[in-house]
Amino acid sequence: MDVSLHRLKLLRDLRHRGTVTAVADALHYSTSAVSQQLSLLERETGATLFERRGRRLVLTEAGELLADHAESILDAVTQAGNAIESLRDGLTATLQVGVWASVASGLFPRGMTTLADRAPGILVRSVELSPEDGSDAVRDGSLDLSFVIDYSNYLMPRTQALRSRPIAAEQMFVAAPTGTFEEEAIALSSLATKPWILADSRSHFGRAVRLACRSAGFEPDVHHAVGEQSTALALVGADLGLSLISELAATDVPDGVELTPVADRFERNLSIVYRSRDAQRPAVRAFLEAMSEAAQTLGLPPPTGETYESPEAESPET
Repeated sequence: MDVSLHRLKLLRDLRHRGTVTAVADALHYSTSAVSQQLSLLERETGATLFERRGRRLVLTEAGELLADHAESILDAVTQAGNAIESLRDGLTATLQVGVWASVASGLFPRGMTTLADRAPGILVRSVELSPEDGSDAVRDGSLDLSFVIDYSNYLMPRTQALRSRPIAAEQMFVAAPTGTFEEEAIALSSLATKPWILADSRSHFGRAVRLACRSAGFEPDVHHAVGEQSTALALVGADLGLSLISELAATDVPDGVELTPVADRFERNLSIVYRSRDAQRPAVRAFLEAMSEAAQTLGLPPPTGETYESPEAESPET
């Protein structure tokens, strides 16, 4: 049987992501292109790999069996590439890395400068994506590494296929119009009656803040739902409410906005995830060290709490 590695990757991605549409979106293909490639894979194997259940395409027993072997085959190909990489004179490699706004504007550039000085042969290509999507993108091979976040009250799921390198613990601040508060630190309970500017509850950040507010005895009254902290700061500057801002985002505060530390124990832990099989890959290790040193240079302490366990299952918000 002679099958395409590319199509085996699509098969693996379908099992991980669940739908052809999700695979297409992740790889920036059309759904018809993914479907066509999967159909060609069936022809190459001479077996029925998929069946329709309603509008979904699911793996048959043969499809699941081939997907198991695809994991091993693709891992072996990656490990062979890593072995060749380690034998080269000088450290040369290309890394695909997931970032998001506050990391891309603060920590990442500083770490890249350190990496370029120490290992100029490493080419890094970054992709901006939400922290919620980083782990999946690394697991399915779309990225080599990705920055992810945990909150002290809400931890992201991890899988055995991934490892996590803690990088920094970010303090959280209340962002409010200048002169709103006189205290040196603000208890969340004192914000119960204020209008809020906050990420949607479906996001990790929005969910974590709501859980923190509930622990303080109230549900935040969200007037404006925004995705980026920089957008929230702009709205705070327009006196449209208050928000919580992480330490990395606190480096670019507009006029008219004042930041006050949160008195409650509520912090954001920044980590980088990568595949377990890449733990000894020289380029990955060099990248991790550069970003860790960048965090230290910025005065960000390493996380002290657990950042690897999954959060307890909770009912989704409506």
